[in-house]
Amino acid sequence: MELKALPSRIGQVRRIVSAQLRYWRLDVLTDRAALGVTELLTNVHRHARPDKICTVDIELLLDRLTVSVRDHDPRLPRLHEAEAFATCGRGLAMIAAMCESWGARTQGDAGKVVWFTLPAPGSTPLTAALPVYGAATTGPFAGPSDLAALVDLTQGPAGSLHGRVAARSVFAG
Repeated sequence: MELKALPSRIGQVRRIVSAQLRYWRLDVLTDRAALGVTELLTNVHRHARPDKICTVDIELLLDRLTVSVRDHDPRLPRLHEAEAFATCGRGLAMIAAMCESWGARTQGDAGKVVWFTLPAPGSTPLTAALPVYGAATTGPFAGPSDLAALVDLTQGPAGSLHGRVAARSVFAG
């Protein structure tokens, strides 16, 4: 969905995402997905230039839910070391703590996409939330990029090929 990232619209988007996840019978992911999309939209509202127009996508592929927000500002967000009692600047840190992986990718002059993934019930989660900067040929990460910058997700649970398969199927360019 395309929208202007205003505080009055963020609650509406949370409700839409929550309703879609209930429809998909992924109620267990609702709170984390709603929190994550709220943080990404708040970042667009606070930081994006030249405008606040953005697109929110939610996608369920195999055993991963991906939530992404595209905006027109090509500047990539930075994960800051937030103070313990800070009231702002903790959004990406919260996303990193609650999700399986997250990342940001520029789309040249067209802006950027910031995203996070959550494991669907019954899937095997990766060992930690990793920031990923890369590209894929389809989906919210489509487009060319420097694959050397791609974080290695092959370090899944000991003896598991799960991280390797997820990295290749989702992020291969």
